[in-house]
Amino acid sequence: MFPVERINTTGDTLTMALLSVLDLSPITQGSHAGQALRNSLDLARRAENLGYNRYWVAEHHNMAGIASAATAVVIGHIAGGTKVIRVGSGGIMLPNHAPLIIAEQFGTLESLYPGRIDLGLGRAPGTDQFTAYALRRNLAGDVDQFPRDVQELQSYFGPNQSGQRVTAVPGNGLEVPIWMLGSSLYGAQLAAALGLPYAFASHFAPAAMMQAIEIYRQRFEPSAQLAEPYVMLGCNVCAAETDDEAWLLRSSALQSTLNLRRGQPGPLPPPVENLESRISPHEKMMLDELQTASMVGSPETVHRELEAFIALTAADELIISAQIYDHSARCRSYKITADVAIPKAA
Repeated sequence: MFPVERINTTGDTLTMALLSVLDLSPITQGSHAGQALRNSLDLARRAENLGYNRYWVAEHHNMAGIASAATAVVIGHIAGGTKVIRVGSGGIMLPNHAPLIIAEQFGTLESLYPGRIDLGLGRAPGTDQFTAYALRRNLAGDVDQFPRDVQELQSYFGPNQSGQRVTAVPGNGLEVPIWMLGSSLYGAQLAAALGLPYAFASHFAPAAMMQAIEIYRQRFEPSAQLAEPYVMLGCNVCAAETDDEAWLLRSSALQSTLNLRRGQPGPLPPPVENLESRISPHEKMMLDELQTASMVGSPETVHRELEAFIALTAADELIISAQIYDHSARCRSYKITADVAIPKAA
């Protein structure tokens, strides 16, 4: 799709970075999952028209504010209502599923929407332990199970091997591209060892971002899927006409983050004035850490902060989350971001 130039401090063009969308299908206070999913499709269509590269949704369970628990179903909903934008998972939490089930689900999606489906994988449960047990019925495992499950999943997308007794139908031979997701160094190491593209969740866990990027690039082993390392970083972007308006809109996401950390997750709340005066110094410090990978403000501010972030990280792609209470303001934020960061075709 359309890249954004990455500029260093001397003004020299370094390379290019694509922009994509990470949608948590937010259920807002006073609304419901059906509206959230209709909003997601509307946003995906707008993102496609604006030139975003891909549109990902994520697997979360027992979360009153997130409508994308049945992630493969939501991906089908989005892909079926768009035309060219890539659609995928950011991500599927593989420990919750047998690899064959995921191969069949994403093989079906790839069969319906060829060349447009991404499969991002994570090893976290995407929920609490009680819900994880309800999903899996068994929390037993070992540290080697996740890499083995990833490789098993890869095998289902490849050609049949001699003596292979289990085949993913659909899925077999479709080579659905797999991404490794992570918020720690583990995912970076595994992505490098398997030669997979790597998406780091810097939008909610930026502390290890630079170290994870360095490990991934240094240890990367080329694979049949990918010849060179490819890094995508999560960012929070909240754009509006002015800095003050953007920070007001951003307060919804910050409240949601605090509620989650307090063990009280719920629907996305409406924005509030002067959030900083309502929270403890410790909570303020925690929210300040998120600002490492957050761009909040007017078009000029967002452009400047995106440019600085790309120069710092040399990311190949940014995937942007915008948890904004009002759907029209959310769409407007993605449009402003596209206007300042996605070059238009001549």
